[in-house]
Amino acid sequence: MCLAIPGRIDSVDGVDPLFRQARVAFGGVTRVISLACTPEAGPGDYVLVHAGIAIATLDEAAAERTLAALREIPAHDPPAPEGP
Repeated sequence: MCLAIPGRIDSVDGVDPLFRQARVAFGGVTRVISLACTPEAGPGDYVLVHAGIAIATLDEAAAERTLAALREIPAHDPPAPEGP
């Protein structure tokens, strides 16, 4: 299963559409991601990020709905491995 997480672009570096990168905030975490698939994205925009690449832009309301849905997923601790 694949999962894309919405984040807000803080800044963009580069001018070549294939090599542009952005600093994207995901709550309290900031990561540098590729904008190769979303050349229209810029500072202040929300993007869906999968595997370090922004794969789509979305509006703030859609981003907030997605983040709210993700917060509702209960934490799950995997079971401890069984002995030999």
